[in-house]
Amino acid sequence: MSGRLLCVVGLGLIGGSLLRAAERAGWKAQGAATSSADVGAARAAGFDVTSSVDEALRAAADCDGLVALAVPLPAVADVLPVVARWAPRCLLTDVVSVKQPVATAVAHHAPAARYVGGHPMAGTSRSGWTAGSADLFAGAPWVVSTDEGVDPDGWAQVARLALDCGAQVVPATAADHDAAVARISHLPHVLAAVLAAVGADGGPLAMALAAGSFTDGTRVAGTAPELVRAMCEGNHDALLTAVDDALGRLGAARGALASTGSLAATIRTGHLARRALDAARSSDRESLGQVDLSNAGALERLREIGRAGGRVVALHGTRCQIRRCNRLRNTTAPG
Repeated sequence: MSGRLLCVVGLGLIGGSLLRAAERAGWKAQGAATSSADVGAARAAGFDVTSSVDEALRAAADCDGLVALAVPLPAVADVLPVVARWAPRCLLTDVVSVKQPVATAVAHHAPAARYVGGHPMAGTSRSGWTAGSADLFAGAPWVVSTDEGVDPDGWAQVARLALDCGAQVVPATAADHDAAVARISHLPHVLAAVLAAVGADGGPLAMALAAGSFTDGTRVAGTAPELVRAMCEGNHDALLTAVDDALGRLGAARGALASTGSLAATIRTGHLARRALDAARSSDRESLGQVDLSNAGALERLREIGRAGGRVVALHGTRCQIRRCNRLRNTTAPG
């Protein structure tokens, strides 16, 4: 139970869920948003929120609070000058889906802030305060940035917030994060949009026959388009690499289908990749011991653990308890 003040700027799905989860965990949580609908709904639910971002940030600065930006990427550059005006030296984190552009914006607009990037890998295709839940982050990976220059004490405080909300912390640099989410989050949004459009082009009969595979494959196409554009276009370079990979694989599948009539290689590769994911999610986890944030090179060590798939599952003072998946048996072997 922290008891520390958290100021959440933005009360949509993620920000609203963060406010709920943090308050339940014992943080003194307050929020601010420009959306009158979100502010009204949050107030009706009994939360301390305001439509004045200036007022909320001023209160956070007075109490040495942690400020969390939960606004869409295009709005970050608008909010940061307000942070610089009212809480210039605050401990600042965010829950935005792309990390390098946010870090760049912080350095430009609020350079005195102690910034530690964050991104909970959780969400739904719905948006707004009413879509949120205090349970949204339960068991979810939550990236906490380990870039050069990050203050270990600030890192620990942001990690504590994530853990208090029920998540498990994945240490990663902004560049590593953006490259990874391009493949497992942003590319799926693009493919879902394409799949939905291709299906709709099949006409009423195709829509009448659409069942589980089509519904599952297009679920995230129901997300508000402006939110999808913001995160995908904001991760332009990494997403281009992922799209090129996907196009190469689709091209190989088309070539094989046209020449031999067989999709065996494509289907088998995807099947084995999915089996590996399922195995990783269901496997037991073993402890890798602890990383003490007070030791030299601690964030570098955490960075390597994150790259290897490890997570921080508890924080005791300066000591991070680490877990990773057990080494998997040969999930890509025939059989």
